Amino acid sequence: MKKLMSALLITIMAIALAACGNGDKAKQSEDKPKTEEKSKDQQEQAKQMEEMQKKMDKQKVDKDKVVAVVNDEELKGEDYNNILTSSQMQLQQMGQDPTTKEASKQIKKQTIDSLVGQTLLVQQADKKGYKASEEEIDKQLDQVKKQYKDEKEFEKAMKEAGFSMKELRTQVAENIKYTNYVEKEIKVDEVTEDEMKKFYDQFASQQGKDQKAPKFEEVKPQIKQQLEQQKKQEKLVQHVEDLKKNAKVDVKI
Repeated sequence: MKKLMSALLITIMAIALAACGNGDKAKQSEDKPKTEEKSKDQQEQAKQMEEMQKKMDKQKVDKDKVVAVVNDEELKGEDYNNILTSSQMQLQQMGQDPTTKEASKQIKKQTIDSLVGQTLLVQQADKKGYKASEEEIDKQLDQVKKQYKDEKEFEKAMKEAGFSMKELRTQVAENIKYTNYVEKEIKVDEVTEDEMKKFYDQFASQQGKDQKAPKFEEVKPQIKQQLEQQKKQEKLVQHVEDLKKNAKVDVKI
């Protein structure tokens, strides 16, 4: 299975952010006396981050290992590891340790479920004849390139991520096909005023004594968007479960 753009963007955007970070550090080092050393706290923090990364890397599998077979299509460790990284990052952003025994078990299941689900959806998109036009591919590539200073920096990031332009175009096309399928095939009911008001009332009731919730009309667009995404996700999960009923899925890990 081709890696979907969500996983691809995580890889190349991480490189872009790292490059920016290195540039900032270089500038800071120029502005400060060369004799200035990292504080003990910074050194300890860097050490903890390094140890955490080592623990997270242990959750990965060999890139050529077959982790699952979906309708005779073999899914490899490389695809699994990309989604795994995304799952680990999500837990960290929520302030949780992705390397605990319980979290590791949760991440493994979440990762394989996500990989199998994405594969089923792409296979279904293929069956229904969904394709990506050259214009759509170019447009999405332009969005990716905007994250970089120039074409040279973009090409360098791609090389470091291990992607050729041909591979990138193929993966962008896969992502467009997947996105178009989900948008057109997964229909959800419109969010009602009552649903938005109920969500708002629940949110407002959870505010502390010293906190005042914004007025309903002020946050109504955000509430509508969040409820739409929630409904779409629920429908998507159900759609994948329906596809699984008629699919042959063999998980190998």
